[in-house]
Formats: sequence, C-alpha cells, structure tokens
Amino acid sequence: MSWWESLTLLFGLLSVLLLVGVPAGFAFLAINLVGALVYLGGAPGLMMVVRNGVASVTSFSLTPIPFFLLMGEVLFHTGLAMKAIDAFDRAVRRVPARLSIVAVVAGTVFSAISGATVATTALLGSLLLPEMLRRGYHPRMAMGPIMAIGAVDMLIPPSALTVLLGSLANISISGLLLAGVLPGLLLSAIFVFYIVARAKMNPELAPSFVREEVTGWERWRPLIVHVTPLVSIFAVVVASMTAGWATPTESAALGALCTVLVCALYRSLSWRMLVKALTGTAAISGMILFIIIGATTFSQILAFSGATNGLVGLVQGSGLSSWLVLAVMMGILLVLGCFVDQISMMLMTLPFFMPLVAHFGWDPLWFGVMYLICMQLGLLTPPFGMLLFTMRSVAPAHIRTTEIFAAAVPYVLFGLLMLLMVMLVPDIATGLPRWLMTR
Repeated sequence: MSWWESLTLLFGLLSVLLLVGVPAGFAFLAINLVGALVYLGGAPGLMMVVRNGVASVTSFSLTPIPFFLLMGEVLFHTGLAMKAIDAFDRAVRRVPARLSIVAVVAGTVFSAISGATVATTALLGSLLLPEMLRRGYHPRMAMGPIMAIGAVDMLIPPSALTVLLGSLANISISGLLLAGVLPGLLLSAIFVFYIVARAKMNPELAPSFVREEVTGWERWRPLIVHVTPLVSIFAVVVASMTAGWATPTESAALGALCTVLVCALYRSLSWRMLVKALTGTAAISGMILFIIIGATTFSQILAFSGATNGLVGLVQGSGLSSWLVLAVMMGILLVLGCFVDQISMMLMTLPFFMPLVAHFGWDPLWFGVMYLICMQLGLLTPPFGMLLFTMRSVAPAHIRTTEIFAAAVPYVLFGLLMLLMVMLVPDIATGLPRWLMTR
C-alpha cells in the first residue's frame, strides 16, 4: 500500500468516526487498533500500542496540566471569581458598554489563573449575560465579548492546552506559556477598543445605566482585596519559571497551592468544594490523558505506514515558498477548527507540521503561538465551536443560535488580525520569552 493510500485510509476512517460523534479518544483508539494490526505486525503491534500508551501518559512534561486545571476549578467552585467580577463592576465606571468591558477585563484576569476556557465562558455567561440583557444590551454586544475573552484563555498562562501542545510538539513549555502573554493581552485590548467604539457609534447597542455612585476607598477596596491576590498568583507562576527557580511543573504546583491558600484565607474554601474541584480536575485530566494515549500511537502508525515521510517529503520537494506553506498550514488549522476539537487538531496535524517547522528553520515558539491562535479561533467558529455551544447553554431560549454565531464574527476577525500580526512581526510572540529567559 502506497503512503498516500495509507494516509487516505487512516484519515478517512478517523474523519468518519469523528463526524458521526464518536469521542476523540475512542476514535483514535479504534484507528490505532486497526493500524497496529495492518502496519505494526498484528499481536506484537498491539503490545507495542500498550507499551507506548503507558509511556506517553507517564511523561513528566504533562504534569502541569492537572495543576493548571485545579487552579481554575478551585477558583470557580469557591465563588471567589464572582467577588472579583463585582470588584471590576465597582471600579469600571462612565464608559460605554460598561458590563461588556467588565466581561473582557474580568475574563483576562481569570485567564491568568485558570486553564479552563469553557469554565470562564460559562461563569461570565451565567453571571453577566442576564444582567446585560435586562439592561437592554443588544444580544450580540452582550454575548460576543464573553465568548471572545473565553477563547483568549488559551493564550494567557496558565493554559493546559499550551502545555499539551508544547509536550506533543517538543516545544519549550515555559517558553510557549510566556510567548502567549503579549498576543493574549493585545487581543483583550483590541476587544475593549472595539466595544467602546461600537457603543459610541450606536449607543442603543448598550444603553447607559446609572448605578449608585461609590467613591473613594469603597470604590477601590474590592478591587484591591479580591483581585490583587489573583493577579499575584499569575505573577508567582510566571516569575518562578522565568527566574529559573522552578520547572513548569513545579510552577504549576506552586500556583495551585497559592490558589487553594488564597481561597482558604478568604474563608471561601470548604472540604466539599475542594472535593468537587479535585473531582472535576481528575475527570478533565483523565479525558486529556486518554486522548494522549491515542495520539502517540497514531503518530507512530503514520510513520510506519510511510504517510508522514511521504507527505512531508512531497511538500519539501515541491519547491513552494516557506510563506505559502505556512499559509496553507494555518488554513488547514482554521478549517479543522470548524469541525473538530482542539486536542484532535493537534493529534491530526502535529506529526506532519513539526517536521516542516524544522525543515524551514522556523522558530518553534513563533509557530506554536500561531498554532494556539488558530486553535483559539476554532473555539469560536461554527458549526462546532465549543464556546458557541457553551453560550447556547447559558443564553435564554429566545436567542437564536444564528445570533450567537453572529455575535462571535467580529472577534474571529480580530483573531485573524492577530494571527497575521504575529506572522509578520514574530517578536510579538518571541520577544517576551527571549527577554525574560535570558536575563
């Protein structure tokens, strides 16, 4: 069987399984069993699948994932996030579309202490969306910022998917975590400017609301009391990595410990809440690790079948410019993002993409950030964007699904703009990690 026939067979079966709704982990497991029998020598191949699966999930580089997830689970289960939202609501005044701005600012802070993208969107949607609609906000002005800032969660550390990408692509995890900070903050700033501009051009999109004036210390006290400790957790995680005091795993563990301690100091943490947070962390981590088991073997089957070398060799020998190849790769990711989840995207593309990254001599951090932006956009693009369905679950029934899709469109365009900016100005991604890690 030629390499292109093997490639068509494996990806054809995988696509069919994913399209009919088979969970990604089980889809890859089924493909791996077939591939082991066909390409790895039958029963000995199946034994190799088992050994490789065990080895893949015992990698030390994956251990930050449950710690980062735990930070988000503790934050949301203890209710500390809701106090932070109220603090931002008090501090942000006299700006158009104030609650939309609060959603972006609060979501950015939550992104800095939580690796849970869906949880951020669900929390902000359930708390802020009803109030925004009650005040007369246009549904698109209310839902768009909440979904958009949830997607930015993937870029700003700590991010479990960033750790997973670094591990699977053999990119420096600490460097990749830092590389996403500036693009993430820039996107948040662009969102704020867009919201203010839209509200000024058409005030009916976000009617002004006069609330009781809180001045002086009472205005700023909740921000200092409830938000400063959360930002400090982000500073501890980043500083411990960049200063060389701790590995990414140790920094993640330190961040999780600080999150638990802060919640305990606020008397927001109970044993019941801690058990719920640990249970949620275990469930999500188990799902991710189960998929990783399939990822490693799938990559090896592709290599044994000749599909990886065949496709990579075809691209390398085509004479295409590196920019054209890069554009095609980003286009593939953007299309895949419309149909499959982010982990499946990584498993399907990294075995082919990373050899090309090495061939063209691209900076892995630069490529990694562009990859993350494409995955972030996949959360917002129909028909299967995860955050679109999350918003559907918290939005009132009278809001049509097409309205939710439309609310995400401007922010998808801003994401594409950021992708182009990073592509043309690599320092947006590589500047911060290079500056911090060489000091």
